[in-house]
Amino acid sequence: MHVILILIITSLGYYIAYHTYGRYLATKIFQINPERPVPSISKADGKEYVASDKQVMFGHHFTSIAGTGPIVGPAIGVIWGWLPALLWVFFGSILMGAVHDFSVLVISMRNEGKSIAEIADKYCNKRVQLMFFIIVFLALLIVIAIFGLVIAIIFAKFPQSVIPVWAEIPIAIALSFAVFKKGKSLQKGTLIAVIIMAITVGVGAFFPIQMPAISGVPMTGVWTIILLTYAYFASILPVQILLQPRDYINAWQLYISLGLIVLGLVLTALVNGMPMPAPMINPDPVGAPSMWPFLFITIACGAISGFHSLVCSGTSSKQIKSESDAQYVGYGAMLTEAFLATVMIIAVTAGLGLSYITKTGATLTGKAAWLTHYGSWTASSGLGSKLDAVVVGCSNMMSILGISPFIGITIVGVFIASFAGTTLDSATRVQRYVITEFMGVTGMKKWANKWLATGLAVVSAALLAFSSGANGKGALLLWPMFGAVNQLLGGLALMIATAYLHKKGGVKWLVTAIPCVGLMSMTLWASILNQVKFNTSNNIVVGSLNLIIMGLAMIISVEILIIVTKKA
Repeated sequence: MHVILILIITSLGYYIAYHTYGRYLATKIFQINPERPVPSISKADGKEYVASDKQVMFGHHFTSIAGTGPIVGPAIGVIWGWLPALLWVFFGSILMGAVHDFSVLVISMRNEGKSIAEIADKYCNKRVQLMFFIIVFLALLIVIAIFGLVIAIIFAKFPQSVIPVWAEIPIAIALSFAVFKKGKSLQKGTLIAVIIMAITVGVGAFFPIQMPAISGVPMTGVWTIILLTYAYFASILPVQILLQPRDYINAWQLYISLGLIVLGLVLTALVNGMPMPAPMINPDPVGAPSMWPFLFITIACGAISGFHSLVCSGTSSKQIKSESDAQYVGYGAMLTEAFLATVMIIAVTAGLGLSYITKTGATLTGKAAWLTHYGSWTASSGLGSKLDAVVVGCSNMMSILGISPFIGITIVGVFIASFAGTTLDSATRVQRYVITEFMGVTGMKKWANKWLATGLAVVSAALLAFSSGANGKGALLLWPMFGAVNQLLGGLALMIATAYLHKKGGVKWLVTAIPCVGLMSMTLWASILNQVKFNTSNNIVVGSLNLIIMGLAMIISVEILIIVTKKA
């Protein structure tokens, strides 16, 4: 299939889905009411609960949920063929992911902005709530620890991105001061911020920064310490000072970068042609696990991701100023992420096939180029390999715009690192909320202090990160189980949404129950296969944690099933 046709069909599909199924969910299922009180106003404190402009809110939410997931996930998943990856992203996002995000966002807004874990007590019981807290804490622990390392790896591969990414912080604070303190125009402030960020990208391209080892701590370890320290303070500051404006300007930076990539894609396809070198379906790649069920946990963000439920019920539900904005933010941001994932699928297939330079210096094109990178599971393994495929593919497509590979690599590097940075910020803040809520419901209220709770969030992540040494790669020990844990969390969030809708009566609950059954089936299947692998390799720590989380998920599933059937 021609890549432009893929882009047109999927884009129209997302647009139509938003205005049909998304509107149906908003008006018929959840009966959105603009007059209903929302937490950002009823609990306004100028710190966590802040009523925010719809566009600002969309920027925060989109950049927080996306991270590197819709970039790296498709870059792995295409090894099973471009069609399965594309179909999962397209239908998964419309019928599952966006439903998941929108449902959790609305339910949290109607429960004082509480997290999905705390809400579990109201619609299920205390046992479900406590088990949910454990799963959420472990998931966020891995996210925070691993994203410090992910950003460090990005900075090492793309040192041109260091200056632009760190420059976003003072730019965001300045924008916040101008708009929120001085009452200046948001539109003018946005334009100035975007121009300054574009300048920093140019500066970064010509002045790359390589972090040296310090006192025996390798570069990755140094960056991890710096990033976790930053995350501590960023998650304590009022959202309007840094989190919200940084996510907002990041969103604009990402819109522009994505726009350049898409424009380059279209022009390249029209002028030079972009044949699809990847196979349509490749059910048995060399060394790869089975497509069923692993495709469905490999590509999470872009289709459906449990992490999104933590952002929806963590930060976003506390900042939306009206229920009428929920569809735009919750359903719309997820479809935008799906569009990004669709573009990435094209980039790492047709884009990669335009030109690929091997380690020996040979330049390959077409199927030969794609097979060199994706000929086996081992050949395409590792984060660096995934990022290379994305950067090469995107740079190839942008070259028709006169953007040299030198600048193109910088643009894509900043694009990826910025996504990862906003996810680290939000994940740390959400972990603080989770710890605070958990301490509150268990009677240990002194730990509900934001300074102590944030400290526990960061220190626990640091202990995990450095558990294997000074390189900060300790979280990689748990990473093999994260995909399944993340999707289990998504399935459990859909269960809570199903319990919520079931209380309302009728058959509305089916819109969340059906995706829940599908997601939980695939994820538990993958978790069981992972458990067999962990047992075979004598990976006792990961195997034990995976077994515990699977057990908790199954118990929660049974508990909710009993609750729903008793009330049927």
